[in-house]
Amino acid sequence: MTKQEKVDFVINTLKELYPEIPIPLDHKDPYTLLIAVLMSAQSTDVRVNQITPLLFERADNPYDMIKLSVEEIREIIKPVGLSPMKSKGIHGLSHILIEKHNGQVPKTYDALEALPAVGHKTAAVVLSQAFGIPAFPVDTHIHRLMYRWNLSNGKNVVQTEKDAKRLFPKELWNDLHLQIIWYGREYSPARGWDLEKDVITKTIGRASVLKEYHSKKK
Repeated sequence: MTKQEKVDFVINTLKELYPEIPIPLDHKDPYTLLIAVLMSAQSTDVRVNQITPLLFERADNPYDMIKLSVEEIREIIKPVGLSPMKSKGIHGLSHILIEKHNGQVPKTYDALEALPAVGHKTAAVVLSQAFGIPAFPVDTHIHRLMYRWNLSNGKNVVQTEKDAKRLFPKELWNDLHLQIIWYGREYSPARGWDLEKDVITKTIGRASVLKEYHSKKK
């Protein structure tokens, strides 16, 4: 298969598997999505979705959030991990949104990444999922799968994102990054991987990955 044929196979397969694409983190607007994505660092979406209702019951907008102390926020979000850093980030970015953005979440990478505790991936998720702006946030699932599928060398997420944006049509980025995440979780996980269920890797995967898989199964 040529690289373009592989890309087309990925697009078509994911479209069949995920014609409707749920967003993993529960939210109601750009602000609550931003907070949920920030909280998801080194945690699971399931855990974040359990904790965000408790936080948003107290404060679901920056004006109410700054009424809470950093310690109060930390106590609520402690189960998601890294609560000292995340609570400071949530409190700090809420102040900045009020002071610089009229309480609204900005719609550019530069403005988002200038907020405390907001990195490139978080900014990309907010742009794509909250505002529909084409972006290709790369998480561990996408990083792993792009390497397994021989569509990226997989050295780091920065390079993987560049490769994904170069290979896939821009109008599909927002759907594809979510479809690949769901596919990675269901069919091509890091642990407990069953190649027989993983039709994409089985069809287009790089030879070294397939060889390593089969050697482990012997």
